[in-house]
Amino acid sequence: MDELNIAVAQFQPKDGDKAYNLAVIENLTRKAKSRGADVISFHEMSITGYTFTKDLSYDEIVNLAESVPAGESIQALIRISKENDIAILAGLVEKENKAVFNTYVCVSLGEVVAKFRKLHPFINRHMSAGNKYEVFNLKGWKCGILICYDNNVIENVRATAILGAELIFAPHVTGCTPSAMPGRGYVDDKFWKNRETDPVSLRLEFEGPKGRGWLMRWLPARAYDNGVYYAFTNPIGYDGEHLKNGNSMILDPYGEVLTEIKSFEDEITIAKVTKNKIPLAGGFRYMNARRPDLYRDIIGKEHTSNFKPTWINEK
Repeated sequence: MDELNIAVAQFQPKDGDKAYNLAVIENLTRKAKSRGADVISFHEMSITGYTFTKDLSYDEIVNLAESVPAGESIQALIRISKENDIAILAGLVEKENKAVFNTYVCVSLGEVVAKFRKLHPFINRHMSAGNKYEVFNLKGWKCGILICYDNNVIENVRATAILGAELIFAPHVTGCTPSAMPGRGYVDDKFWKNRETDPVSLRLEFEGPKGRGWLMRWLPARAYDNGVYYAFTNPIGYDGEHLKNGNSMILDPYGEVLTEIKSFEDEITIAKVTKNKIPLAGGFRYMNARRPDLYRDIIGKEHTSNFKPTWINEK
């Protein structure tokens, strides 16, 4: 199909409470289907919770993890997908043998049609990194997945696009955390507590450089430079001890925001994406103008990856 109705969601998860989080996922999926969505995407580790896992021991995170596709949570997603006739993308902690991964899956037509392991995990020292890109067919569209920080490494986005992705799902748990960039940092809890009596103050915090303002420095560029649609998801409210700004949105290959959630509540928004925009986008032309002979050895040069966010506690 040349057109696809995509829903992106945001909600406030409960740490380690998979039953609660899956119940929210089910309710928002039903809502999306009732509004005509063909697919719905949720945020990073939306089934398990994310930030609280930074302090878990190996045994604790293994106990939280499940196998894919045999685990109960994936089977629940498959059931929800079948009952509502809609594709669902959501994340959890996966275990395979002795390794654990930050994993994101797509379920459709009664099965797992895609599984992606985060390439740059850092939330827990026991997590292993994924080692491959994922491009898959979904309702006639070539889709890719990149989880949170994976999208900040621009080579990951370009590689996914080169592999044929027309639409990239970008599940996140991000924003409102410290950074070397001026204006970044936590949002004071008082703003969240007063969100009903003083919503403007909270919205100003979320829309500024701590939240949306930072996203808009780079997120439209990923879509524009690569000529792809982007489905960005992010929790709203608290994930662990970190307050998150939501702003789940869908961007087109021109880097324009098609739709975005501004609510402080668990919510969805839907946009229709059309393939006819892709060949008209600048990024599509730039991809065809590449000269890899100039930079193959430069981009592929050996390099040691060394990164840790400032808010991760040393252990």
